[in-house]
Amino acid sequence: MSLRRVYPIDEGWFFRQVDDPWSNFLPVAQFPTNVHLDLLHHRLIPDPNIGKNEIAVQWVGEKSWEYRTTFLTPRESTGKAVLAFDGLDTYATVRLNGTKILKTEDMFLPERVDVTDFLSADKPNILEITFDSTYLIGKKLVEKYPDHYWGCWNGDPSRLAVRKAQYHYGWDWGPALLTCGPWRPISLEVYSARISDLSFTTDVCKSLKTAEIVVRAEVEGNAEDVVFDISYNGRKAAQEVVAVDNGVAITTLRAQRAKLWYPHTYGEQPLYILTATLLHRKATLDVCQKRFGFRRAEVVQRKLEDATGTSFYFEVNNIPIFCGGSNWIPADNFIPRITAKKYHDWVKMAVEGNQIMLRVWGGGIYEEQAFYDACDEMGVLVWQDFLFACGNYPAHEDFLDLVKREATANVKLLRHHPSIVLFAGNNEDYQYCETENLDYDPYDHDPESWLRSTFPARYIYEKVLADVTSSLIPNIYYHFGSPYGGKITADPTVGDIHQWNVWHGSQKPYQDFVSLTGRFITEFGMEGLPSIATVDSFLPQGKEDLDRYALSSTLDFHNKADGHTRRLAMYMDENIRYTFDPLEQYVYYTQLMQAECITTAYRSSKRKWKRPGSEECAGILVWQLNDCWPGTSWAMVDYYLRPKLAYHALKRELQPITIGLQRIVETKPGDKDIRSHNRTGCKIEMWAVNLSLETHDLQVTIHSHSLTTKNRATITDHPKRLQLPPNCSTEITTFEIPVLSEDSEEANQTVLAAYLCDQSGKQLARAVNWPEPLKWVHFPKPEKVEIRLVGDLAQGEGEPCAITLSADVCIKGLQLEVGHNEEGERVVFEDNGVDVVAGDDLRLGVRGLKWGDEEKLVLKYMGMGGC
Repeated sequence: MSLRRVYPIDEGWFFRQVDDPWSNFLPVAQFPTNVHLDLLHHRLIPDPNIGKNEIAVQWVGEKSWEYRTTFLTPRESTGKAVLAFDGLDTYATVRLNGTKILKTEDMFLPERVDVTDFLSADKPNILEITFDSTYLIGKKLVEKYPDHYWGCWNGDPSRLAVRKAQYHYGWDWGPALLTCGPWRPISLEVYSARISDLSFTTDVCKSLKTAEIVVRAEVEGNAEDVVFDISYNGRKAAQEVVAVDNGVAITTLRAQRAKLWYPHTYGEQPLYILTATLLHRKATLDVCQKRFGFRRAEVVQRKLEDATGTSFYFEVNNIPIFCGGSNWIPADNFIPRITAKKYHDWVKMAVEGNQIMLRVWGGGIYEEQAFYDACDEMGVLVWQDFLFACGNYPAHEDFLDLVKREATANVKLLRHHPSIVLFAGNNEDYQYCETENLDYDPYDHDPESWLRSTFPARYIYEKVLADVTSSLIPNIYYHFGSPYGGKITADPTVGDIHQWNVWHGSQKPYQDFVSLTGRFITEFGMEGLPSIATVDSFLPQGKEDLDRYALSSTLDFHNKADGHTRRLAMYMDENIRYTFDPLEQYVYYTQLMQAECITTAYRSSKRKWKRPGSEECAGILVWQLNDCWPGTSWAMVDYYLRPKLAYHALKRELQPITIGLQRIVETKPGDKDIRSHNRTGCKIEMWAVNLSLETHDLQVTIHSHSLTTKNRATITDHPKRLQLPPNCSTEITTFEIPVLSEDSEEANQTVLAAYLCDQSGKQLARAVNWPEPLKWVHFPKPEKVEIRLVGDLAQGEGEPCAITLSADVCIKGLQLEVGHNEEGERVVFEDNGVDVVAGDDLRLGVRGLKWGDEEKLVLKYMGMGGC
């Protein structure tokens, strides 16, 4: 009996189109792979990210494709031989040496096949995989079940019939690109016995003083013992030898003085290694490892003291967490080309943006391990959807069986990650049910009746997935869907909501986010164009393209949102004086408007994070962090990891200490019968949010700046000193905007700036409040904007690490860029799109500039260029 060996089958792969007699086998571009990547590699299709090439490649998803390779049987192949397929997309027939060994129908389901009797001992083995068109099969399945109500938002309804990444059918932020191919690794395993599953549950006591881990190894084949050990930083923390009994070894290990895993900004992220070594007569047969963290995590839902309904907040190691963050979609249409480094860079960008939580959205994939590893390492909480989105899924017997197998396999693959704190059954399927008036009675608790209803997928979410999660991950909270509150999905007093009454729905002004809140907001958003460099990347002729202008057909093609032209124009017209030409200016103005919307939503939601017992809003996740292709969407960061201004706005609002300023315009009657005696005034409501775990004693300073008179005044009608309690919001004061004449419009042309400083004078928070809408503001023209590079060392030594900005007037949304060239790609601004207050020096971190580069910086701001 020998050690289990794994032989990757990742070389010598070729592919061809099945039904084309002229199609020859060609080498693949990489492995794992998909057919689009391979066709692109050989220039047999145009790049679908460019221009309107998406249309020209639709035929690819309607054809069958064959992949083929050869491999030698290992000489030491004594024992059992298994081919392991980590992911085949989607309907595949696998043959080994001419014998059919497997048929698949689920992109997300790993498969294993015993091929001991099919391997060739004296010549190369031939492995062939034929992928049939998932699109065409889905169409046939819809015809097979005519009694089901096939309906969805986004993509073709036939997507509901197949277990494939739903966004491949096209969404309101991405193209329709129906891939196929071996998208995850394939390997040959040879063993006499193996650990088929290594699982555990951790238990950290309420006092946080003791921690234990119950570990379980399931064993295939003959073996005597399993050695379990836990190590941290190479040092063994616990160990135990356990006999295998009926194929299972189980024990409880206790870690003395265990280091606890926290979300970033709340503590460290210590990661332990659990190792299981399988022994027979003291010989090692297999070794399996899982990396994990000790932590308590729960979702707290309890009656609120001062508001209707219940809370919905995450508590990690007894700390209530306000979960500011974003939604995550697949970072490419072609998953195999996303590297581990790119996953790391994406998560790092979220962390550097002060984001605590990422929601893995249900229309994508169970992400690669590299994504969750990065979240574990950097302390990002993960809300994980099961992969159902925006539709009415079937629930016939075969489909239910497939869903159960898929859910079981993927929960087992993901459950060791400490970052994952919630699984949710679906994305917006209950909401779709409501919109289409399908059967749903929250008081009906009979699962069999759900199967007979027009919304049979309820059985999936409340029975199949509930059973899988309660069995496999009893210590991770399972939520039936997102949004979900029990009775109706739009109830802001319970569960989570998707707040789309800005942009979608009733298309309210984004200023209404002041009241459009909920216990936990898992989606909201506003569109903005990507970087001009990204726009140029998808125009066929780049800067010289005839469609390089706002509202061109190519730019319109790269925005997949229904009604986007009218909706974006409406929000722009309501708020911004903008210009279409040059295109760079239009890009800037859409990004600024998006940033203003995001700021309003985060600032208002955090205000509702009140003292314990009054957690009226405990989290807000913007739709969305990232893009799967270069285009216009709700993303904070575009496909090439270029941040929009909204990314920086979100980053500012998620700092540990922030100030909120809200302008209230009031009309006061001077006489009950005479309208001309009415007086209009403006007041400011001011609050602060302290997300840290310490009380802060702070000094408060408020200035007003008249844009018409250029008068700067210090407002004194407020507390000069303030104590901010930890982990909650605090109301500070309400004051009138000072004006020289009550009858004037001066208040509507006055900017307020508020500052919080510690006792040493260090500024911890800053907020600038402008009159709204911004299109009515008389922006003064700055005579001079002073930009100076500074460093940690004397000027000229080392590299600059920051920029200081100052101006003679108040400036709205100052954006810094390096000229549009390759040199600009290496420069990272730690903040951008900032408000500059006259008389203030503003310091922004920067990486990648050299001394003397001030002249290369390009400025954009509100009111420039005649707007």
